[in-house]
Formats: sequence, structure tokens, C-alpha cells
Amino acid sequence: MLRTTYSVLLALAALARGISAAAQTSSTDEDAETTAPVVLDGYTLFQVRGARSYPAERRAGEIADRIAGVAADRSVPVDSLVVRETPVASLLLAEDRLLLGVLDADAELEGINRQVVAEGFRRRIGEAIRQFRHEREPQVLWNGAARALAATVTLAIVLWLGARARRRVYALLERRYRRRLHDLQVSSIPLVRAEQLWRMTNRMFTAITVLIAATAWYLYLQYVLVLFPWTRALGYGLTAMLLRPVSTIAAGILHYVPNLIFLVVLAIAIRWLLAFVHVIFRQLGDGSLTMAGFDPEWAVPTERLARLLVFGFALVVAYPYIPGSGSEAFKGLSILFGVLFSIGSSSVIGNLVAGQSLAYRRAFRVGDRIRVGEYVGEVTKTSLLTTFVRSAKNEQIVIPNSVVLNTEVINFSTLARAGGVIVHTSVGIGYETPWRQVEAMLLEAAARTPGLLQDPKPFVLQRGLGDFAVTYEINAYTGDALAMLRLTSELHRNILDIFNEYGVQIMTPAYEGDPEQPKVVPREQWFTAPARSTDVPVSAVTPGNGGPG
Repeated sequence: MLRTTYSVLLALAALARGISAAAQTSSTDEDAETTAPVVLDGYTLFQVRGARSYPAERRAGEIADRIAGVAADRSVPVDSLVVRETPVASLLLAEDRLLLGVLDADAELEGINRQVVAEGFRRRIGEAIRQFRHEREPQVLWNGAARALAATVTLAIVLWLGARARRRVYALLERRYRRRLHDLQVSSIPLVRAEQLWRMTNRMFTAITVLIAATAWYLYLQYVLVLFPWTRALGYGLTAMLLRPVSTIAAGILHYVPNLIFLVVLAIAIRWLLAFVHVIFRQLGDGSLTMAGFDPEWAVPTERLARLLVFGFALVVAYPYIPGSGSEAFKGLSILFGVLFSIGSSSVIGNLVAGQSLAYRRAFRVGDRIRVGEYVGEVTKTSLLTTFVRSAKNEQIVIPNSVVLNTEVINFSTLARAGGVIVHTSVGIGYETPWRQVEAMLLEAAARTPGLLQDPKPFVLQRGLGDFAVTYEINAYTGDALAMLRLTSELHRNILDIFNEYGVQIMTPAYEGDPEQPKVVPREQWFTAPARSTDVPVSAVTPGNGGPG
């Protein structure tokens, strides 16, 4: 006992000298002298001082641990608490256990002498030990558990009733007020859609219900945690834990209120400007508003450029007013993101530029049938980065815009809408078959194919005089470029049918030797059905013009 008391006195003497030395230092060392609360079961008993070598938090924690140890030992009576005076400090003892030493510096906090402060500490510690032991009695703990259970049931009922009330109120709002919402317009220019207003109302309603539920949970947790001594400190600190970030954010907001007001006004102005730009270009796109030399197809890409310019202008104006924009960390992150973006997005930027260029080239639009390199299909969607094409096999082909920009594009639909696009196919027919008959049969096959136009008229070209056959090409117009594959197949069917009807062979055997009879067409067979003499000029078949006399 004497050895322990002697060592504690040495420690208290060192603490007293440290506090005195700290009090005599300059203002730069004021942080060396601090105070900390002694807390037991969530209750603050008193404040104690510390020094640089013995911080107040450490001293307060050790005192609280010693008091808790004595309180947990029911063999130590509360009446055994006494104050023993020494030249250095007033010692508070419980039988032979030292709880703390009250220094003159501790008494300065209360503004009275040390002995009176020590007596006050003794009484406060005695009350805390009695309460500590009382709150851990089985009957008290069972009462706390019953209250916690009742609070849990109450919370469950409140949440269940709240969920039912939320559904009923939401149904009432939707039934009575949703249809009454109308677009907010200024001079026939819609600023906010009715559906957007309803979504905003729905979000506000959801936020209110979440806030109510969070409040119920908060009250429940605080009540239950305070019931038990082991969790009481957490219960009392729950409010501080929730309010500390809120207070920090609020202080930062108050500091930046002028800048935030400017940013809010700028955001509202930019939003209105973007809405006005959208309305203008939407009307340019649907033709309700016209501008000389401006193609309606340019409305969407031009709006994108305009929005980009507006956002860039807004960012330049708002940058100095953004909280933390002048800090070195913000500048460093900006440089880092800029470098990463410039290194990793070269292809993305190329595709963005290509996407905008394609819009103004008017090479194609959604619904056109095009060929890009080896890909053929219908354009289903265009974006800033890619073009989506659906092939004849119903495959989606995604082509980067940079590839489209650097590759020739064949558009089958552009002229099909004006005068029709040509569907063509070739057949090889032997020299023994009159060319007039072949051309007539090919024209008849085109006439039998639904979807092929008769104005402009179909025509036949003789594309080559080969070693074994004459190559004929039938050309017919259609106004539906997307049906070219189907029309070509239908044309092939009709060609096979009509050649079979007139007994003309399409496939010609390969040449192996000269035939006994020359493969020529007699004059009397020149107009074999379905060919007619009116199909060619008379001068082409009269004697003296190259024909047999």
C-alpha cells in the first residue's frame, strides 16, 4: 500500500509540475494543457486536467477504469470512500484502492480550493458507484429488457401502420391529383412536363416517408440503448454522431452560401436555356420551324453541339465558385483526370468527331439501307460513337463512326425515294437462243415480280459475249430499298419459271469442240415468243443493214 501510494504521489507530482510548466509557456503551447471528462456508464462525473507527458484523455480513462473496477466489486462498500490529503494532491481512496488524486490545477477548473473539490468528487463517485451497482441488478435488467421488447413491438406496429398509410396516401394522390397536373409553359414553350412534376411529387413524398421512418428508428435506438448501462454511452452519443456530419456540412454550406446562391441561379438559368434550345431544335427537326439552308436532319447533332457549348460556358463561369476549386488537391485531381482522359480516350474522341461529321455529311439516316465496306443492312440507330445496322439475317452490326467516316458508304435508299433503285441479276444463255427472245423473257419476268416498278421501265443489258454463253443482265427499279433482297429472290423465281415455259435452257455445257452445225439463229426464229417485232427498230432487221438478205 505504501509503495503504491508513493509511486502515485510521484506521478501526481510530475503531472502537477507538467501542468505548471505548460501554463508558463507561450501561446503556441496552449494545447499542452487540456481537459477531458471522466465518464462512467455514459454519465460524465467531472473534468480533469492533463499535461503533455500525461494527456487528459489518458488520465480520465484510467480514472474511469479504476472507478468501474471498484463499482464492480460489491465487496467494497461505498462508505469506504475517503479523502487523504498530501502535499501534492488530495487522494480519493476506496479501502486500499486509489481512485484518483485531485490536484490544485483540477481545483482551478471549479474556482474553489482543492479540499472542497476532492470532497465533491468523493460524493459524486459514491453516487456513481451506487447507480452502477443498482443498474446491474437482475430485476433492473429484466425491467430494461421488458421495456426494450415493448419498444420493439411498438416500432414494428408504427412501421406497419406507416407502410399502410403510405400506400393509401399515395393511391389518394395518384387518383385525385395526378390527372390535374399540367405542363408548365412560357409562351407555348414547355419548361416542365406534367410527368416530370409527378415524378418530383413522388420523390418528395418518398423522402418524407423515409425521414419519418428514420426518425422512428432513431427514437427507438436511443431509447433502447439508454436502458442498459453497457450501451448508454452509445445511446447518448447517437445524437452527436448524427449531428456532427450535419453540423460540419451546415458550417461549410454557410461559409459558401454566397457562392452556392450564384451556382443555383446559374444552374436555373442554364436549365432554362437548355430547355429553350431543345424546343427550338425540336421544332427545326419536325419541320414546324424552318431556317434557310438548314436541313431538318441537322437538328439533333446541332443541338448536341449547342448543349456542349452551353455546358462548357457554364463550367467556365461556375468553376471559381465551386467549393474547393482553388485547393491544390482539386487542381491535382483535375490534372490527373485530364491526363487519363487524353491518354485513354483518343479513339472515343475520334468517334465523337466522326459521329458529328456524319450527321452533316447526310450520308444516311435511320431506316436507310446502306453498305459500309463488307456490311450491308438497315440503319436502325445512330449515336455519337457508333452506328447500328441490322443485316438481312436480322443481325445487329455495330460500326464505329470513325470506320464509317473513313470508308465509302453506298446508300441504296436515297435515290430509291426519288426515282427508284435498280435491282439486277445476270443469266448466261447459249448463242443458239435469239437474244430478242431472251430479253423479252427477262422483261416478262420483271413484269411478273410485284414490287418492281414499270415506270421507269425495266431494261436488259448484254454484259458480255463469253466463250460459251451470252451474259444478259435484267435491271428493274424499285422504290423500296429495304426489299431489294426479297425482290431479287422473287425475280430469280420468275426467271426460272418463264425460261421453263418457253423451253430455253439457262445452263450451257462447257465447250469441248466445234459442233457439226454452227450455233446461229435463223431469221425466222429471231422473234420467237415472247419476243415481238415491235421490240426493236425495223432498220435493225431489214436487209442491207447487216442482217441476212
